[in-house]
Amino acid sequence: MGETPKEKPSMSAKQLTKKALFTGCLCAAVCEILHGMSYAFTKQSTNAAGVFFILGWRFLIAAAVMTVCIAAGLIKVRFKGKPLLPLLRVILLCPCVYFLGETLGISRTTSTECGIFVASIPVISLIASAVLLKNRPSALQTAGIVTTLVGMVTCVTAVGMTSSLSVPGYIFLTVAVLSYSLYFIYVEKASVYTSAELAYAMQISGAALFTALALLEALHDGNVGTLVALPFRDRPFLIAVLYLGIGCSVFAFWLSNAAIEKLGVNRAASFIGIATLVSVLTGTLMLREPLTPVQIVGAVLIVLGVYMANAGRAR
Repeated sequence: MGETPKEKPSMSAKQLTKKALFTGCLCAAVCEILHGMSYAFTKQSTNAAGVFFILGWRFLIAAAVMTVCIAAGLIKVRFKGKPLLPLLRVILLCPCVYFLGETLGISRTTSTECGIFVASIPVISLIASAVLLKNRPSALQTAGIVTTLVGMVTCVTAVGMTSSLSVPGYIFLTVAVLSYSLYFIYVEKASVYTSAELAYAMQISGAALFTALALLEALHDGNVGTLVALPFRDRPFLIAVLYLGIGCSVFAFWLSNAAIEKLGVNRAASFIGIATLVSVLTGTLMLREPLTPVQIVGAVLIVLGVYMANAGRAR
């Protein structure tokens, strides 16, 4: 065993330069744009398959693409000699617990309720960062994240507030929100790993878990052949899982890890509202969904909140 590498200093201990601020903000913004567009592709793919089929193919494609890139020398990863616990905490929280909680929660609640739960992630991350990392947010950061929260809730409730009153669904969504918020924390704690190393471990773990669940579901329903052949028979499904696998699982997770590394938890979490904004715009442009004045107000609040959370002079 080699000598355990020393962890890089946390965001509370290192100076945030203007270059790091710009790079981190760019990574976070592009990541959330990719996530925001994923809703339209997910909606398209659910017409052809169940959720575990989609997740299984998504992470299998992502893991295969990253493995090929690593073998070709395009991506550098080195896990040898690094502590395993920080990595296990990250991959357990996301994608494993988060996607299970989100999937089971969405299946038992409404999309509006799910959107409201997701909107709380920046606030939960803010609290967790203060408690676990001792990173006290500035007043402007707090105001910006709260403004983003209000904008996200405004956007998702504008489509019509409906209630499922599903206690199990709310429990699963709460688990998803808590796991994703803690994921932000433990990515910063796992700073001994690069963004690419974290992303690759996340794809491998997601592929193993969700492919196994998809196979179990297919065996139960007696349609294993459908699972295997689906991307080759259904072109819209193939396009959807390629985007979700390469665009969201590979690039977006890599960008997310890079953003947390450069910005810290509070600033990186503030960008989650961008995904809500983009999902509204893609729903309007791609799915021909109506855009209401209330959603426009929510969109303005999201952008304002993200700016407030990342404004000010670099530390």
